[in-house]
Amino acid sequence: DADEINVILNDGTKIKAELVGVDKKTDLAVLKFKPPKPLTAVKFGDSDKIRLGDWVVAIGNPFSLGGTVTAGIVSAKNRDISQGPYDSYIQTDAAINRGNSGGPLFNLDGEVIGVNTLIISPTGGSIGLGFAVPSKTVAGVVDQLQKFGELRRGWLGVRIQQVTDEIADSLNIKPARGALVAGVDDKGPAKPAGIEPGDVVVKFDGKDVKDPKDLSRIVADTAVGKEVDVVIIRKGNEETRKVTLGRLEDNDKVQQANAKPK
Repeated sequence: DADEINVILNDGTKIKAELVGVDKKTDLAVLKFKPPKPLTAVKFGDSDKIRLGDWVVAIGNPFSLGGTVTAGIVSAKNRDISQGPYDSYIQTDAAINRGNSGGPLFNLDGEVIGVNTLIISPTGGSIGLGFAVPSKTVAGVVDQLQKFGELRRGWLGVRIQQVTDEIADSLNIKPARGALVAGVDDKGPAKPAGIEPGDVVVKFDGKDVKDPKDLSRIVADTAVGKEVDVVIIRKGNEETRKVTLGRLEDNDKVQQANAKPK
Protein backbone atom coordinates (compact mmCIF):
# COMPACT_ATOMS: atom_id res chain seq x y z
CA ASP A 1 0.00 0.00 0.00
CA ALA A 2 3.07 2.27 0.00
CA ASP A 3 3.10 5.22 -2.42
CA GLU A 4 6.82 4.82 -2.97
CA ILE A 5 9.30 2.03 -2.25
CA ASN A 6 13.03 2.59 -1.82
CA VAL A 7 15.86 0.12 -1.39
CA ILE A 8 18.91 1.19 0.62
CA LEU A 9 22.12 -0.72 -0.14
CA ASN A 10 24.83 -1.40 2.44
CA ASP A 11 26.85 1.61 1.21
CA GLY A 12 23.89 3.92 1.78
CA THR A 13 22.83 4.17 -1.86
CA LYS A 14 19.07 4.78 -2.09
CA ILE A 15 17.22 3.41 -5.13
CA LYS A 16 13.56 3.48 -6.10
CA ALA A 17 12.04 0.01 -6.41
CA GLU A 18 8.99 -1.47 -8.08
CA LEU A 19 6.71 -3.99 -6.38
CA VAL A 20 6.58 -7.14 -8.50
CA GLY A 21 4.21 -9.02 -6.24
CA VAL A 22 3.25 -9.77 -2.66
CA ASP A 23 1.97 -12.83 -0.81
CA LYS A 24 0.23 -11.84 2.41
CA LYS A 25 -0.16 -15.43 3.59
CA THR A 26 3.62 -15.85 3.94
CA ASP A 27 4.40 -12.13 4.44
CA LEU A 28 6.78 -12.16 1.47
CA ALA A 29 7.21 -9.74 -1.44
CA VAL A 30 9.45 -9.36 -4.48
CA LEU A 31 10.90 -5.97 -5.44
CA LYS A 32 12.56 -4.95 -8.69
CA PHE A 33 15.18 -2.21 -8.96
CA LYS A 34 18.21 -1.30 -11.05
CA PRO A 35 21.45 -1.04 -9.06
CA PRO A 36 24.23 1.33 -10.17
CA LYS A 37 26.59 -1.65 -10.37
CA PRO A 38 26.18 -5.45 -10.29
CA LEU A 39 25.34 -6.90 -6.89
CA THR A 40 26.44 -10.23 -5.46
CA ALA A 41 23.45 -12.51 -4.95
CA VAL A 42 23.16 -14.71 -1.88
CA LYS A 43 22.77 -18.45 -2.32
CA PHE A 44 19.72 -20.31 -1.03
CA GLY A 45 20.34 -23.42 1.05
CA ASP A 46 18.05 -26.39 1.64
CA SER A 47 15.91 -25.69 4.70
CA ASP A 48 14.82 -29.34 4.77
CA LYS A 49 18.40 -30.33 5.68
CA ILE A 50 18.78 -28.16 8.77
CA ARG A 51 18.97 -29.93 12.11
CA LEU A 52 17.97 -28.93 15.60
CA GLY A 53 20.95 -27.28 17.25
CA ASP A 54 22.53 -26.06 14.00
CA TRP A 55 24.06 -22.60 14.32
CA VAL A 56 22.37 -19.83 12.35
CA VAL A 57 23.00 -16.12 11.78
CA ALA A 58 20.27 -13.49 11.43
CA ILE A 59 20.83 -10.17 9.67
CA GLY A 60 18.49 -7.21 9.85
CA ASN A 61 17.93 -3.59 10.79
CA PRO A 62 16.34 -3.71 14.25
CA PHE A 63 14.75 -0.46 15.42
CA SER A 64 16.38 1.26 12.38
CA LEU A 65 19.78 1.12 14.09
CA GLY A 66 21.50 -0.13 10.93
CA GLY A 67 22.80 -3.48 9.76
CA THR A 68 22.92 -5.90 12.70
CA VAL A 69 24.10 -9.50 12.94
CA THR A 70 22.96 -11.91 15.66
CA ALA A 71 23.64 -15.61 16.13
CA GLY A 72 21.77 -18.53 17.63
CA ILE A 73 20.66 -22.07 16.94
CA VAL A 74 17.76 -23.80 15.25
CA SER A 75 15.38 -24.42 18.14
CA ALA A 76 12.63 -26.19 16.17
CA LYS A 77 11.51 -27.06 12.64
CA ASN A 78 8.05 -27.06 11.08
CA ARG A 79 6.76 -24.96 13.97
CA ASP A 80 3.04 -24.20 13.93
CA ILE A 81 2.23 -21.00 15.84
CA SER A 82 -1.39 -20.65 14.67
CA GLN A 83 -0.70 -17.73 12.33
CA GLY A 84 -2.41 -19.36 9.37
CA PRO A 85 -3.10 -22.59 7.49
CA TYR A 86 0.43 -22.82 6.07
CA ASP A 87 2.44 -22.45 9.29
CA SER A 88 5.74 -24.29 9.09
CA TYR A 89 8.36 -21.99 10.57
CA ILE A 90 11.99 -22.38 11.57
CA GLN A 91 12.26 -21.39 15.22
CA THR A 92 15.52 -19.82 16.40
CA ASP A 93 16.87 -18.20 19.55
CA ALA A 94 18.98 -15.74 17.52
CA ALA A 95 17.94 -12.25 18.63
CA ILE A 96 15.22 -10.98 16.27
CA ASN A 97 13.50 -7.66 16.90
CA ARG A 98 11.36 -5.14 15.04
CA GLY A 99 13.18 -4.33 11.82
CA ASN A 100 14.50 -7.86 11.35
CA SER A 101 11.46 -8.92 9.33
CA GLY A 102 12.47 -9.69 5.76
CA GLY A 103 16.09 -10.20 6.72
CA PRO A 104 17.91 -13.45 5.91
CA LEU A 105 18.63 -16.33 8.25
CA PHE A 106 21.94 -17.92 7.20
CA ASN A 107 23.53 -21.27 7.95
CA LEU A 108 27.27 -21.39 8.63
CA ASP A 109 27.93 -22.05 4.94
CA GLY A 110 26.61 -18.58 4.16
CA GLU A 111 23.43 -19.92 2.58
CA VAL A 112 19.99 -18.43 3.21
CA ILE A 113 17.87 -21.08 4.90
CA GLY A 114 15.05 -18.77 5.95
CA VAL A 115 13.58 -15.26 5.95
CA ASN A 116 12.96 -13.81 9.40
CA THR A 117 9.35 -12.82 9.83
CA LEU A 118 8.12 -12.55 13.44
CA ILE A 119 8.75 -13.03 17.14
CA ILE A 120 6.69 -14.05 20.14
CA SER A 121 7.27 -11.71 23.05
CA PRO A 122 5.19 -10.21 25.88
CA THR A 123 7.41 -7.09 25.81
CA GLY A 124 7.93 -6.57 22.08
CA GLY A 125 11.64 -7.35 22.37
CA SER A 126 13.55 -10.55 21.71
CA ILE A 127 13.23 -13.31 24.30
CA GLY A 128 14.69 -16.05 22.12
CA LEU A 129 11.51 -16.94 20.24
CA GLY A 130 12.09 -15.89 16.64
CA PHE A 131 10.58 -17.44 13.52
CA ALA A 132 11.64 -17.59 9.89
CA VAL A 133 9.90 -18.75 6.71
CA PRO A 134 11.93 -21.75 5.40
CA SER A 135 13.95 -21.15 2.22
CA LYS A 136 12.08 -23.95 0.47
CA THR A 137 8.82 -22.04 0.94
CA VAL A 138 10.46 -18.73 0.05
CA ALA A 139 11.87 -20.10 -3.21
CA GLY A 140 8.45 -21.31 -4.33
CA VAL A 141 6.75 -18.02 -3.46
CA VAL A 142 9.45 -15.93 -5.16
CA ASP A 143 9.29 -18.07 -8.30
CA GLN A 144 5.54 -17.56 -8.65
CA LEU A 145 5.68 -13.84 -7.85
CA GLN A 146 8.32 -13.37 -10.54
CA LYS A 147 6.31 -15.34 -13.09
CA PHE A 148 2.78 -14.21 -12.33
CA GLY A 149 3.00 -11.30 -9.90
CA GLU A 150 0.78 -13.31 -7.55
CA LEU A 151 0.50 -16.70 -5.87
CA ARG A 152 -1.45 -19.45 -7.60
CA ARG A 153 -2.07 -22.07 -4.93
CA GLY A 154 -3.60 -25.46 -5.50
CA TRP A 155 -7.16 -26.16 -4.34
CA LEU A 156 -8.71 -29.52 -3.51
CA GLY A 157 -12.20 -28.35 -2.56
CA VAL A 158 -12.65 -30.09 0.78
CA ARG A 159 -13.15 -29.09 4.41
CA ILE A 160 -10.95 -31.09 6.72
CA GLN A 161 -10.45 -31.72 10.41
CA GLN A 162 -8.15 -33.54 12.80
CA VAL A 163 -8.20 -37.32 13.08
CA THR A 164 -8.46 -37.82 16.84
CA ASP A 165 -7.63 -41.11 18.55
CA GLU A 166 -11.36 -41.77 18.93
CA ILE A 167 -12.03 -41.14 15.24
CA ALA A 168 -9.02 -43.25 14.29
CA ASP A 169 -10.31 -46.16 16.40
CA SER A 170 -13.77 -45.94 14.86
CA LEU A 171 -12.29 -45.97 11.35
CA ASN A 172 -9.68 -48.61 12.18
CA ILE A 173 -6.77 -46.29 11.40
CA LYS A 174 -3.62 -47.06 13.39
CA PRO A 175 -1.84 -44.89 14.32
CA ALA A 176 -4.04 -41.78 14.13
CA ARG A 177 -2.95 -39.78 11.12
CA GLY A 178 -4.15 -37.95 8.03
CA ALA A 179 -6.92 -35.40 7.49
CA LEU A 180 -10.60 -36.27 7.88
CA VAL A 181 -12.82 -34.94 5.09
CA ALA A 182 -15.67 -33.10 6.82
CA GLY A 183 -17.23 -31.71 3.65
CA VAL A 184 -16.77 -31.56 -0.12
CA ASP A 185 -17.33 -28.49 -2.29
CA ASP A 186 -19.82 -29.31 -5.05
CA LYS A 187 -17.78 -27.23 -7.49
CA GLY A 188 -14.37 -28.43 -6.31
CA PRO A 189 -11.94 -30.92 -7.89
CA ALA A 190 -12.45 -33.52 -5.14
CA LYS A 191 -16.14 -34.03 -6.00
CA PRO A 192 -15.73 -35.60 -9.48
CA ALA A 193 -12.79 -37.63 -8.18
CA GLY A 194 -15.13 -39.44 -5.80
CA ILE A 195 -13.77 -38.13 -2.52
CA GLU A 196 -16.53 -38.10 0.11
CA PRO A 197 -17.13 -36.84 3.66
CA GLY A 198 -15.77 -39.41 6.10
CA ASP A 199 -12.75 -40.26 3.94
CA VAL A 200 -9.34 -39.78 5.53
CA VAL A 201 -6.58 -38.44 3.29
CA VAL A 202 -3.28 -40.10 4.25
CA LYS A 203 -1.16 -39.36 1.19
CA PHE A 204 -1.23 -36.59 -1.42
CA ASP A 205 0.91 -36.58 -4.57
CA GLY A 206 3.26 -39.13 -3.03
CA LYS A 207 3.67 -37.18 0.22
CA ASP A 208 2.49 -38.53 3.57
CA VAL A 209 -0.21 -36.47 5.30
CA LYS A 210 0.24 -36.34 9.07
CA ASP A 211 -2.52 -33.85 9.94
CA PRO A 212 -4.91 -31.29 8.38
CA LYS A 213 -2.38 -28.46 8.24
CA ASP A 214 0.05 -30.83 6.54
CA LEU A 215 -2.51 -31.44 3.80
CA SER A 216 -3.30 -27.72 3.45
CA ARG A 217 0.39 -26.91 2.95
CA ILE A 218 1.00 -29.72 0.46
CA VAL A 219 -2.08 -28.89 -1.61
CA ALA A 220 -1.24 -25.17 -1.65
CA ASP A 221 2.31 -25.89 -2.83
CA THR A 222 1.13 -28.11 -5.69
CA ALA A 223 0.77 -26.60 -9.16
CA VAL A 224 -2.70 -25.62 -10.33
CA GLY A 225 -3.96 -28.03 -13.00
CA LYS A 226 -1.68 -30.88 -11.96
CA GLU A 227 -3.21 -34.36 -11.78
CA VAL A 228 -2.23 -36.05 -8.53
CA ASP A 229 -2.87 -39.31 -6.73
CA VAL A 230 -4.75 -38.92 -3.47
CA VAL A 231 -4.68 -41.90 -1.12
CA ILE A 232 -7.69 -42.13 1.19
CA ILE A 233 -8.88 -44.57 3.82
CA ARG A 234 -12.57 -45.44 3.46
CA LYS A 235 -14.20 -47.98 5.76
CA GLY A 236 -10.79 -49.30 6.77
CA ASN A 237 -9.52 -49.79 3.21
CA GLU A 238 -6.99 -47.71 1.27
CA GLU A 239 -8.12 -46.34 -2.08
CA THR A 240 -6.38 -44.07 -4.59
CA ARG A 241 -8.20 -41.28 -6.40
CA LYS A 242 -6.85 -39.11 -9.21
CA VAL A 243 -7.57 -35.40 -8.79
CA THR A 244 -6.79 -32.45 -11.06
CA LEU A 245 -6.18 -29.49 -8.77
CA GLY A 246 -8.07 -26.23 -9.09
CA ARG A 247 -6.88 -22.81 -7.98
CA LEU A 248 -7.36 -21.45 -4.47
CA GLU A 249 -8.65 -17.90 -4.84
CA ASP A 250 -7.74 -15.30 -2.21
CA ASN A 251 -11.35 -14.97 -1.09
CA ASP A 252 -11.87 -18.71 -0.68
CA LYS A 253 -12.21 -20.06 2.83
CA VAL A 254 -9.41 -22.10 4.30
CA GLN A 255 -9.89 -25.80 3.70
CA GLN A 256 -9.93 -26.57 7.41
CA ALA A 257 -13.27 -27.11 9.17
CA ASN A 258 -14.02 -24.60 11.89
CA ALA A 259 -15.74 -27.16 14.07
CA LYS A 260 -13.47 -28.98 16.46
CA PRO A 261 -13.75 -32.78 16.41
CA LYS A 262 -15.45 -34.24 19.44
